This record gives sequence, C-alpha cells and structure tokens, in this order.
Amino acid sequence: MLKRYDKTFWLLCVSAVFFFGGFNMVIPELPDYVTSLGGPEFKGLVIALFTLTAMLSRPFSGKLTDTIGRKPVMIFGAAVSLVAGLIYPVIGSVAALLFLRAFHGLSTGFNPTGTAAYVADIIPNNRRGEAMGILGLFNSIGMAIGPSVGGYISAAYGTEVLFYVSAGVAFISVIIIGNMRETMSGTQKFKPAMLKVKISEFYEPRVLAPSITMLLTVFSFGTVLTIMPDYTTYMGFENKGVFFTVFVISSLAIRLAAGKVSDRFGRVPVLKVSAFTVALAMLSIGLAQNGTHLIMAAVLFGVAVGSNSPTVFAWTIDLSRKAARGKGMSTMYIALEIGIGGGALISAALYNNKPENFQQAFWFAGVLAFLAFLYLMIFEKKFPVEEVED
Repeated sequence: MLKRYDKTFWLLCVSAVFFFGGFNMVIPELPDYVTSLGGPEFKGLVIALFTLTAMLSRPFSGKLTDTIGRKPVMIFGAAVSLVAGLIYPVIGSVAALLFLRAFHGLSTGFNPTGTAAYVADIIPNNRRGEAMGILGLFNSIGMAIGPSVGGYISAAYGTEVLFYVSAGVAFISVIIIGNMRETMSGTQKFKPAMLKVKISEFYEPRVLAPSITMLLTVFSFGTVLTIMPDYTTYMGFENKGVFFTVFVISSLAIRLAAGKVSDRFGRVPVLKVSAFTVALAMLSIGLAQNGTHLIMAAVLFGVAVGSNSPTVFAWTIDLSRKAARGKGMSTMYIALEIGIGGGALISAALYNNKPENFQQAFWFAGVLAFLAFLYLMIFEKKFPVEEVED
C-alpha cells in the first residue's frame, strides 16, 4: 500500500503532523489560561472564535486555492499558527486573548483547504478514501501528541514555554510545505482583488449532503474541546490532555480501514455507522462514573471520529467539480466550523461551569449526531453519487 503513494504525499502527511500538533498542544491549557486572565465565563468563546474565523475565511481560502495554488494557501495557514504561538505569551487581557484566538482561526481556515485540494490533485478517485484515511492518520498523530506533550510542557516549564514550542512546531510545518511542489497548473499571482468574494463562491451545492453530515456529527467535537478539560479534572485526571490522547490514538487504525471500506462499498454506508457511533460515544461520556469509564468512552469516540472524518472528506472531493475543488472543500469546512463553533458555545452555555450540567451538554451533542444518522438513512437515495469534471 505504501508504495502506491509518492514522496510528495508523504511530505504532506508529515507537515500535517506538525501543523495539527502545534495548535492542538495549547488547547487543553486554554480554559485555565482564560480563567487566569479573569474570564472563566469566556471558555466557550476561546474555541468558538477560533472556529468562527476559520469558517469566515473558507470562501477566501477556497477561491485562492483555485487561483494562486494549493501551496501558498497551506503555507499561509501554518504561518498563522507560528505567529500566534509567539504572541500568546505576551497576552495581558481576556479581550486580547479572544482577539488572538480569532486570528489563530485563520490557520485552519486556510491550511486544510489547500491540503484537501492538493490530495485531490495527486490521488485518483478510487483511492481517495484510503488517502484521506492515511492523511487523517497523520493529522491524528499530531492531535494525539500535541495535547499530551502540551500538558507535560505546561506542567514542567510553564504555559509561556508551551506557546513558544507550539510556534516552533508550526515553523517546521512551514518549512516542509515550502519544499513541496505545486500541483495546480495555471496558477495566478495574488492580487488584492482576489479577496472580493461573491455569494456564489461561498457555497458548492453538490456537497450539501456531506456538509450537513459533517455539521451534525462534528458538533460533538466542539463540545469535547470546550468542556472536556474541566470534565477530566472533575473525574480526577491530573493531565487534562489524557482524554484527547486516548481518543485520537484510538482513531488511528480505524481511519485506514474506514477509508478503504468507503472506497469499496461507498461513503454513505460507512457514515451511517460512524454517525450512530458518535451518538453512542456522547451517551457513554455522559454516563461515565469514573476515569476508567471515561477512557473507554474516549476509545469509542475515537473510533467514531476516525471513521467519520476521512469518509466525509472523500465524499466531498468525489462530488466537487475539478476546477472548483477549493470551493467544494470550503463549503464542507464552513459546515465543520459551524458545527465545532456551535458545539463550543452551546456546550459551554449548558455546562455553565456547574459539574451537574456535564451530562446534558454531552447528550445534546449525541442527539445531533443521531439526527445525522437519520438524515443519511432517509435521504440516501437523493444524494448525488458521481464525480463531475469540467
């Protein structure tokens, strides 16, 4: 299997490890950081503003991906994480932190959009599920290593050192991408006029189904990102990154299997199972009585997310027009950011810093994932199934 992918694809995967590892290593420490600045009630906004900016930037990153090329868009996204990591240590107020989180959101608004289009350029459609699974595997490695390493660095050396390390990790990603080849032909030089985006450039109608599926299932991820650090502390864990590490590690192997299965049997059958499993995982997290139960639920959540994410990405690429892959991925990512941001805000409101409210916050996310399962069941026959070419 490994020989079917060239050096360029593997460089892309390695850069993803550093990109996702860099900005994920700070996430478990952010709730305490905003509290130390005097704003515990803003925990939800720490994640929501990040995802809001990412969402708003998607139409621009999609358009630029289809004009100036994949590589510049990926580099810009990684460079934003580098700059943000250098600024975090000098933040002195809640308002400044929230502004920086909004700026930091540009990183995921740009880098993954260019990355997905890059994969579509170099991988044939009969292997896209597998390729997205492999890329997702490397994303997950970064997401798994980041929180645990971040928790260790923060405990041993302080939050300031953690932020500088995250900047250094992002810098490595920039260097790797800089040494990759551009895959898009006929690229144009950037002009400020390219930042003018029409309403029609916000939305690719052919990818509505995977976008709805992503929004409803990823709501749970926004919930976990926002209140899981407090929940793990409540459950007696000293390292707030433990849940994230277990959840991500459990998703690693399933990503490869799910991608290959979706290539062979179709995207929708795999997504039905994954959406139902997300709902089950949220129910299990809410029912957890101790640390062991929570770790078991983390494994289940990892399996669910590991099978869901690469399949939705592959399905989106399948349905996107070749000359508008950036816009297609942008549409799906907008749905992703709405889901994560909504999960962050609503879960924070439901939780309201009261331990007795943990359960209802997780269960609300589970209900939305179950709605995704019902959506796939009811409307399956109406979904477009063929890739279109220009």
